Amino acid sequence: MNQIPLSQLVEEKGQAQVARALGVSAAAISKAISAERKIMVTVHPSGEMEAQELKPFPSQTRREVA
Repeated sequence: MNQIPLSQLVEEKGQAQVARALGVSAAAISKAISAERKIMVTVHPSGEMEAQELKPFPSQTRREVA
């Protein structure tokens, strides 16, 4: 298995190919890259790809309770 940032994988394989492999539209790939989302793609030996987004936890800011 090999993990690659989404933007790097798109540079190597092209937006359309990555989108097909992940089962999303090319527009979704473009939007994720433009928004600078931290998405890592795991490329399995079989060529299958899966993606995970790295986000802070908790993802929402905590509000102070008065």
